[in-house]
Amino acid sequence: MQNLVFVCTGNTCRSNVAEVLAVQASAQLGLMQWRFSSAGIMAFPGSPASENSLRAMQELGLDLSAHRATQLDTSLIEGADLILTMTQSHKTQILDSYPSVDSKVYTLLEYAYGQPGQVEDPFGRDIETYRRTSAQIKQAVYKVVEKLRDIEQV
Repeated sequence: MQNLVFVCTGNTCRSNVAEVLAVQASAQLGLMQWRFSSAGIMAFPGSPASENSLRAMQELGLDLSAHRATQLDTSLIEGADLILTMTQSHKTQILDSYPSVDSKVYTLLEYAYGQPGQVEDPFGRDIETYRRTSAQIKQAVYKVVEKLRDIEQV
């Protein structure tokens, strides 16, 4: 089993959304050999998903109510086969501390589409912003899962 860790700042708005969407996409697309988790670079461990993340995922039929924030640490980084961050800044922070993992750290949009991009933080914004952010993450995550499935089938 391979491990993919999604990373954002607090693990309450973006990376947790990516995680639950990846689980859904992998079930739908038949990806079997990957396990998904999420963490935050500056998380408050145990914090729940933000209210608007909960709502946005409920609208898609997904439940984030059991999610609790996890702090990104050495064991998660070293145990990951792939780390996808929401911004270039997150990627840079990881690589500054762990330069040896440069071959497995990308931004989500970079890995999905092969070009730079980032998922802006919706924290504290209205539900429409969370819906847009969730839609952006969902599209990219499905692209990532398709790529992983194609690699798995080779």
